[in-house]
Amino acid sequence: MNKAVITILGADRVGIIAAVSTYLAKVNVNILDINQTIMEELFTMVTMVDINEATKPFDEIYNDLNELGKELGVVIQIQRAEIFQSMHKI
Repeated sequence: MNKAVITILGADRVGIIAAVSTYLAKVNVNILDINQTIMEELFTMVTMVDINEATKPFDEIYNDLNELGKELGVVIQIQRAEIFQSMHKI
């Protein structure tokens, strides 16, 4: 399985989860686990996804999520799971 970690951070608003999950479904990226919370008015989400069957290359997904984040007013980042784990010593 080829996994990646998506993090989302920004002001809470309606539709963030819907927009991200809709995009992921469109490019055939499966959500394996999701953790989301709102701290006061700050939206935070960490998602583990399977990108093995993705219909777009990783770089395009990275760019698309970056643009989607701008549209939603949040920061969306995706990293390959092994890089995320190495950076955070998991």
